[in-house]
Amino acid sequence: MNQDYIIPNEWSIIEEGFNEDRVKSSESLFSIGNGAMGQRANFEEKYTGETFQGSYIAGVYYPDKTRVGWWKNGYPEYFAKVLNAPNWIGINVCINGEELDLNTCKKISNFRRELNMKEGWLSRSFDATLANGLEIKVETKRFLSIDLDEVGAISYNVTPISADATVIFEPYLDSGIQNEDSNWDDQFWNTINVSTENDQAFIEAHTMKTNFHTCTFMQSEVFVNAKKQEQNPEVEKSATKVSFKYITQVKTNETASIHKFGGYVVDRNHDKNQLITAAKNTLKLATDLGFSTLLSQQKEAWANIWEMADITIEGDVKAQQGIRFNIMQLNHTYLGKDARLNIGPKGFTGEKYGGSTYWDTEAYCLPFYMATKNQEVAKSLLTYRYHQLDKAIENAEKNLGFKNGAALYPMVTMNGEECHNEWEITFEEIHRNGAISFAIFNYHRYTNDYSYIPEMGLEVLIGIARFWHQRVNFSEDKQKYVMLGVTGPNEYENNINNNWYTNYIAKWCIDYALENIEIVKSDFSTDYDRIVTKTNITAEELADWKKVADNMYFPYSEKHQVYLQQDGFLDKELITVADLDQSQRPINQKWSWDRILRSPYIKQADTLQGFYFFEDHFTTEELERHFDFYEPFTVHESSLSPCVHSIQAAKLGRMDQAYTFYLRTSRLDLDDYNKEVEEGLHITSMAGTWMSIVEGFGGMRIKDGLLHFTPQIPKEWDAYSFKINFRNQILKVNVSKKGTEFELEGTKELELLVNNNKILVKPNSLVTV
Repeated sequence: MNQDYIIPNEWSIIEEGFNEDRVKSSESLFSIGNGAMGQRANFEEKYTGETFQGSYIAGVYYPDKTRVGWWKNGYPEYFAKVLNAPNWIGINVCINGEELDLNTCKKISNFRRELNMKEGWLSRSFDATLANGLEIKVETKRFLSIDLDEVGAISYNVTPISADATVIFEPYLDSGIQNEDSNWDDQFWNTINVSTENDQAFIEAHTMKTNFHTCTFMQSEVFVNAKKQEQNPEVEKSATKVSFKYITQVKTNETASIHKFGGYVVDRNHDKNQLITAAKNTLKLATDLGFSTLLSQQKEAWANIWEMADITIEGDVKAQQGIRFNIMQLNHTYLGKDARLNIGPKGFTGEKYGGSTYWDTEAYCLPFYMATKNQEVAKSLLTYRYHQLDKAIENAEKNLGFKNGAALYPMVTMNGEECHNEWEITFEEIHRNGAISFAIFNYHRYTNDYSYIPEMGLEVLIGIARFWHQRVNFSEDKQKYVMLGVTGPNEYENNINNNWYTNYIAKWCIDYALENIEIVKSDFSTDYDRIVTKTNITAEELADWKKVADNMYFPYSEKHQVYLQQDGFLDKELITVADLDQSQRPINQKWSWDRILRSPYIKQADTLQGFYFFEDHFTTEELERHFDFYEPFTVHESSLSPCVHSIQAAKLGRMDQAYTFYLRTSRLDLDDYNKEVEEGLHITSMAGTWMSIVEGFGGMRIKDGLLHFTPQIPKEWDAYSFKINFRNQILKVNVSKKGTEFELEGTKELELLVNNNKILVKPNSLVTV
């Protein structure tokens, strides 16, 4: 834990007291989104202190040309920048001639910021003494509509306390924005047109190179003591900015207010030549409803999300706050409405990493969305990868010289092309291919919907199997197939040989592809004939795959009775994390890369990632042996690390350790464990927090088509509950120290196993175990 200023609360993220050193961290933590757009919690009014401005539109990016000190063949041509979009939230506020700026106020008191997770809104309130001595009270509230996902709304209220006042509101749009970072200081946006019509304003702009066309829009209403003021505002325009000036006169303790409606329409959803018309239609919908009605609809929309997605925890407020924060941010980022989108690692909270899709989606996010939404949302995530198969094949051919339809999915992508800017990750951390195949397996295992595989998935499995077949080589020395020059999930190792996890998942991918080829051949002959024609698969090729899978090399230590993370791991100086000077943590911020690579320290689950995916392939004793060997060397400096370890610690009955890992994953950003929260949140790993409870403490597994549970409860909790959508049946699980209750919605009964004992849950009845 590196910060502790968030007030514990079951349903809200709360900050009290203004501290300029916390501004950028809070901008991340209080971020909001609706799946189509999102924004950091920047102040609406002017702020001249340090800030990280960020508003983002889903799917909009810029291909920033890769910049490295030494170019190597195989580097991606560009890094996909998540773009800071034109700013629509800005409202300059001037009171009796003094501009409101928290960085220049004489005094700030009663500062309070709240992200209400239950109802989906962000508020801020404070008392301030301006440089001219005037005392004021400010209250703001804003949200991004779930129902009208192209629009957001702001209520901004100013009350003079010490004197009558002239309050001027200047709402504006600004496309003259920049990203926090840029490889070459390129211009990312080109503003085409700035226009106004009555009390509406529009900025049409497009991204350079990618040519995404957008229209940023706004419309405002001004009130005094809740009475609407009819005004013809003064308009000011420049090449990239437009503002309206509304002037109000208020007496002491009266309130001047502005309701601002704004947002984006994009050519992904509208004709690029009709964006202003689309914006006008959106504004009419929003203003006809008004701020209060829109807010009521927002509360209802979030109530519907929480009805299915909520996890309740009794007796531990920080744990409860943590899981709800994670669930909310996942829903801010992706709601499953648009199959063209995916789940970026920072969501709408920052620019770091770039891209919208990592292996995190398949490995961590898919289980969350399968269980809390429905199988169609999960299937959309798989379909997204199918549509990018041609790019994956091109990636393997162009950069690795592979042939015959071998597919290497990108480490980072927006459109299917690789856009990570580190060669060592891009073409060594190839295990991500395995996560995509595993997601197909996991989807079928959970939903029992096989349709994706003959329709699309088998082509993906074939491309990935072909990649693994060509990526290995036969070692005469070992008389086995080996895989050289890779990076496993532990990115504190580069260019290693025979990473166990990569070798193991490669073998599994080939076996799984072979298995499904036979199923499709037998049961879906029309699809099989189409796929054979398209891929030119032959019996001889399949026999070659099987030869590789059956003869894969796995490094193993007889002395320790464990699979080795990679060749040579035991040659390292095996000093555990417990013996590492804490002043040296996190090592990725304190050590040179050379020192990290020579160390035994593990960034995140690597070998244990394999034991998580393929738990049924190993005994509990084998898991325990590997956990006890590798966890002591794990620094957990990846956001993806604590959740896997929490699940496995729970599996081993080590609930104290599992709980510690749970707190770390659930409050990773709230407590800034990795000292980097101001850069944005760790969105994809938040799904791991959900997994820690459902799969870890709840022990949920799917075996032989049946749900299995082995419920446990941390001693710090009195009870917890969650819901899952399992094959279109909604099951609620409530675990307490007295036992576990199961409730089933719908009309069909459900058979499941609890601690290996079969029970039958009937609809609308309670079963206690």
